[in-house]
Amino acid sequence: MPSLRDIQRKITSVKKTQQITSAMKMVAAAKLRRAQERVIAARPYARKMLAVIANLATSAERVQHPLLAKREPNRVTLLVLTSDRGLCGAYNTSILRHAVETIKQFQAEGKDVTVDIVGRKARDFFRKREYKLGKVWMGLGTIGYETAAPIGQYVVEQFIASETDDVYLLYNEFKSVITQKVTLEKLLPVEPPEESDPFMRAVDYLYEPSAEAILGSILPKHIEVQVYRSLLESQASEVGARMTAMDSATRNAKDMIGRLTLKFNKTRQAMITKEISEIVGGAEALK
Repeated sequence: MPSLRDIQRKITSVKKTQQITSAMKMVAAAKLRRAQERVIAARPYARKMLAVIANLATSAERVQHPLLAKREPNRVTLLVLTSDRGLCGAYNTSILRHAVETIKQFQAEGKDVTVDIVGRKARDFFRKREYKLGKVWMGLGTIGYETAAPIGQYVVEQFIASETDDVYLLYNEFKSVITQKVTLEKLLPVEPPEESDPFMRAVDYLYEPSAEAILGSILPKHIEVQVYRSLLESQASEVGARMTAMDSATRNAKDMIGRLTLKFNKTRQAMITKEISEIVGGAEALK
């Protein structure tokens, strides 16, 4: 039977843990609103840019650009977005599981897969396994366009140099505080959205100076914007997952404290009862 001192130490330890998880929950809640606002603001711009590019490429049929070139997908790059820190529930676990499943699917199709990584959790996971790793980005901190631009530029350079034939993004799309959806999107070559997309409608353009010049300028920017939006989605999902996880941990700590307190009281009562019985027994023996 554990001593009262041991139980009291456990109660103190759980209370300290509860204070930490409660503080982390409040910090995540403070960050969530800003992250959610940035995601909602970025989505329409990114989708409209894709629709504009699709219209440009469709209406200017003779225009050729390296980022529109479709090649036999023998070499595939998978850009996996995770977090640098843990304590966010199944946020990283779910995306890493989907990443492994996607890689196996590509390999089963006879494709050579390279994994580019954003986030320390993905780096730590993949470097311990036999996968072909490419570029790694960590410690991005607060996501800004200047953070996403170098990633997008690197991806564009790899594709133009024919180092890869297809580029896919794998990230957690933010749905709500308690819901994040693992999403796989094809980043390169650029493909038009579905016709059912409300942002997609036929438009006639006049090109100045030329369709080639406009596409040459806007296509690389489009890749940067899509990477930027994905990073914002991932960051909002991470904050939401951490808030949910810390809320659950705080409530679990409260329940554990209640159970340990009850056990403490029962143990103390049993010890008092035993001492009283020993005193009564000793008194009877002296008669």
